[in-house]
Amino acid sequence: MQFAARNPPQAARIDTLVRVNVNFAERAHNHNWKLDPIVRSLLDTDFYKLLMLQFIWKNFPKTQVTSEIHNRTAHIRLADRISAAALRDQLEHVRTLRLRRSELVWLAGNTFYGVKQIFHPDFLAWLDRDFRLSDYEITEHDGQLSICFSGLWTEVTMWEVYSLAIVSEMKTRAALATLNELELDVLYARAKTRLWDKIEQLRSIEGLRLSDFGTRRRHSFLWQEYCVQALATTLNTNKAERFSGTSNTALAYKHDLEAIGTNAHELPMAMAALASQGSDDELRNSQYRVLELWRQSYNNELLIMLPDTFGTSQFLAHAPSWTAKWTGERIDSKDPFVAGDEYITWLESRNEDPRTKRLIASDGLDASTIVDLHAYFHHRIRFSAGWGTLLTNDFRDCHPRGPKAGQATFDPISLVCKLTSADGIPTVKLSDNPSKATGPAQAIARYRRVFNSPVLEEMPVLV
Repeated sequence: MQFAARNPPQAARIDTLVRVNVNFAERAHNHNWKLDPIVRSLLDTDFYKLLMLQFIWKNFPKTQVTSEIHNRTAHIRLADRISAAALRDQLEHVRTLRLRRSELVWLAGNTFYGVKQIFHPDFLAWLDRDFRLSDYEITEHDGQLSICFSGLWTEVTMWEVYSLAIVSEMKTRAALATLNELELDVLYARAKTRLWDKIEQLRSIEGLRLSDFGTRRRHSFLWQEYCVQALATTLNTNKAERFSGTSNTALAYKHDLEAIGTNAHELPMAMAALASQGSDDELRNSQYRVLELWRQSYNNELLIMLPDTFGTSQFLAHAPSWTAKWTGERIDSKDPFVAGDEYITWLESRNEDPRTKRLIASDGLDASTIVDLHAYFHHRIRFSAGWGTLLTNDFRDCHPRGPKAGQATFDPISLVCKLTSADGIPTVKLSDNPSKATGPAQAIARYRRVFNSPVLEEMPVLV
């Protein structure tokens, strides 16, 4: 997606980075505010959530849904670290936020994906006047916090990134509170060194295309901002633009960067649930119906497929001919080397030149894997990487008291917020990795039969 942005001179970028070089240790040590809001703007979310919100507002304004946060790293007992009352305070603060006039003007006037006015004036007027976040319920069970959101789909969908970022940063704050100021200095010095070591691996790669996808499970907003500006400063020079932008809309707005992202599993999950009351054919075809509706809603723009909701192989095998004309594919839950080869082979079978298409990998990537993937696909397809949690929350082995203490406190966890029902019908996600499958067992069994999507080898989920 091409968000029209000015590119400041290198000296200006370095000056910008210096000016936001926050003393993380001092700030964490001196923290004594009654409420230090984690989410301070409704733009502090992934850009695709706004695109999906407009899609839902236009096509499914009356659909009722539920979604729920789930901690896949079950040995980390979040309820022992995060107060339900403090969590509620943070969530309630988000419900008081409204888009500022300057933010609305930016959404209305900017060019995203090379398209002007990608957000319809009527949608922005609704966003300004009538948008609200749904009710929710917080419960505790066996050391875990459960947050369930319910209401109109337009009211529930935006909770995903807000709530995940809040829980993730509250976990961070609980861990920071156990360290003295010297230990905090050591922690952040090690984390900055680790970030620099990763940047060193990337900065000489010719043709690299990299974006920040790290909002939802970040260490903190300030650390994400630091990482984003570090990448923009070091990877983008007068000769090369290796850092494409950020999925975080607030950071794109604040720092004049490209806003990155299109859509996610939530859409095919909901449309499949609604179709599941009909025939098996209607259920199977729902995965293509959502693409058709997306294409119509965005006038043949933003054409990146996410084929793994019910299994990538079956999706490609039965995909209508027009899907081969789409811009590209995002890989989420399959080995990216295998999935990329599969997509290239599929394109060639449809008489499409893979070198004109975009392949985006985004699942648990780190610098070394990004380097390997770029080398593997270079000159075969237009490869780009969405670098997420291991960019914005990699404090592994940075704890001043040793790795064991860090594993229990600062190591990132696999925290997700998934749709659980649409109009009272359970939703299902099969995924290419059984570890990421969601939904009632009986419904999963039907979906596996209908989509002809067998259980593949289970892969460990780090983040």
